Order: sequence, then structure tokens, then C-alpha cells
Amino acid sequence: IVAYFVEWGIYGRDYQVSDIPADRLTHINYAFANLTSSGDCMIYDEWAALGAGGGTYALLRELRVTHPDLKVLISVGGWTLSTYFSSVVSTAAGRTHMVESCVDFMQTHGFDGIDIDWEYPVDGGLTTGTPADTANYTLLMAEFRDAIDAIGEGHLLTIAAPAGPSTVANLDIPGLAESLDWINVMSYDLHGGWESTTNFNAPLYPSSTSPDPDEAYLNVDAALQTYLAAGVPPDKLVMGLPFYGRGWAGVSSADLGLYGSATGLPQGTWEDGVFDYSHIVELLTDTAWVQSVHPETMVPWLYNATKSVFISYDDPDSFGHKLDYVEANSLGGVMFWELSSDTEDNELVNLLYDRLGG
Repeated sequence: IVAYFVEWGIYGRDYQVSDIPADRLTHINYAFANLTSSGDCMIYDEWAALGAGGGTYALLRELRVTHPDLKVLISVGGWTLSTYFSSVVSTAAGRTHMVESCVDFMQTHGFDGIDIDWEYPVDGGLTTGTPADTANYTLLMAEFRDAIDAIGEGHLLTIAAPAGPSTVANLDIPGLAESLDWINVMSYDLHGGWESTTNFNAPLYPSSTSPDPDEAYLNVDAALQTYLAAGVPPDKLVMGLPFYGRGWAGVSSADLGLYGSATGLPQGTWEDGVFDYSHIVELLTDTAWVQSVHPETMVPWLYNATKSVFISYDDPDSFGHKLDYVEANSLGGVMFWELSSDTEDNELVNLLYDRLGG
């Protein structure tokens, strides 16, 4: 059970290290460290990491004193901090420098491993790379593996990997898997407000009535089976779960908004179009929000006719189906984004623990 802890969560979200249900997790990925243009692994927010109440880094080290089985990895990159991956890893010297810097960072700040979140090699992220990224990524992770193994046992190497077919196609999946302890597949954000038609954020299976021509590929099952078919051992494959939903505004009431045209994004919890699970639980107390469950995709959605808002999300029932899938396919476990989105009583984390860890 891998949980992302977001560094910026200590501010407006007021989610602190002390709020982490550490006894119900196996691993925490700390989001994020920054990769500079020179290939250095750097703290992104020094005040949060080192200053606030002693700093989140120190507080996480203390958390592991009372929870010695918990491992904390530093995640490098992410959507907004992946700008320099392509240029840094384009040369052997650049890869070596990055590896040495990140491993030194891991040891200096007391992390148990490194999680690389390059979004995305070749194409698909904020910054476009080059075709050479595919081979260079494989070389990078092999060098990371050698460096981490050289400092002794017990340190982990993982990546956050894409789920969409166009971005998955840019990975040398077998080559990467050989170097990694496991692969966290970001099996969410398969649809969202960047599209003008409502759809599901993280459908487990495809829908026979979806208007999307890529429907057969834009679902959790298709993504995970792509990795398995490429030779990734099931126990090295981890399913990503969203602790949030994605919404659209200006959606007509036909079919309760499903596959309807949208005019924009509704106000979300912290950003437009994105709703924390805890926020969705609050919406469900208002009868204006009608909940439906799609029988093929096995995920729910909400529609509010007064507000003309559609929200695709996951809940304990849909997670139950996904956990059934994890067990049926003997996968390594689950990863989720992210801790602060859960309810105060950790409803979703408790479900994961009861099924996988309890």
C-alpha cells in the first residue's frame, strides 16, 4: 500500500505528517524533489522540507522510529518538475551525475529509496522530449539499480508509470522492469476536464456506449494488461488508485450527464475540476447530487441538474472491484494519489488496509 504525501499539503490542506495513518501503509512516496537543468536532485520547498515544525523530512524520519516497517521514498519529478529529464539523461555523463546526486540526496535526508516520476519520456507531458528518451530511460534506471545496490541492501527503486496507450508506447517496459523493485501505474486521469465530453477518470473496464474511439485502451484493465503482456512480473506491478474525482461544468441532464458535452470546469476542492474524496462525501449528503454506477466500467459518477455538473470518482465499492482485480491477477499491491484527499477518519485507507494489509 503505497501512499503519496504531497509536500504542499501542509499549507492550505493542513495535512501534516502527524495525520498520516502510518500503521496502515507499507510505503510513502514523498512528492516531490526537483531535478535541475544540471541534473541535480534538489529540495523543492526548503521551508516545508526542513523548516516547518522541524521539517517534513525530519518528521518522516521520526515516524519510522515508531513504525519501523514503514518505508519512505523520495519521488523525483512529477507533472510540473519533469522539464529537464530528457536533456539530463541524453548523455552518459548526465545520467551518471543524476544518479549520483539522487542517491546522495536519498542518503543525506534518510529516505529508503527513490521513485522516479518522469512525466513523460518522449511526449505527453508539459515538456516534449525526444525519441531517444526511451532507451535513455532504461539506461538511467539500470545505472540507478547498480548505484543503489552498491550501498547495501534495503533501498528501493520504483517509478510512476503512465497508463495511456500513447505514453506507455514510449517505454521499454521489459528493460525498465529488470531494474525496478516495482512499477506504480498511474491508472487514473484517463479522462478529465481537458476533454469537452464527460467520461470516467479511472474506469476499471471499457464501456460499450462510450463515444471515445480509444475507449478499449483507456481503462485500468487495458493499462495493466499491457504491462503484464510486456513481461512485467505481476508482483512488480502496482495499481494506481485516485483519491479524487474529476468534474465537468455546463453538462446537460441527458443520461445524468454521462458522455455529455461540457462547457468548462466546475470549482473543485483546491483546483477547478478536481474534487477530493472527502469533498465528494460531503456532496453526497445533498440530495441534489444523484449518484449512479456504471455496470461495465464499475465506477460511479455524480450529477447535479441544478448546477449542471458531472463528477467521475471512485468510492469504497469501486475500490472493492479494483482490489478484487489486484488479488485475481496477483499484483504487487496498490498506490494512491494522495493522502490528504481521504476523509478525516481515513475511510479509503482503512479499506485498502482491511483488504490488503489487515
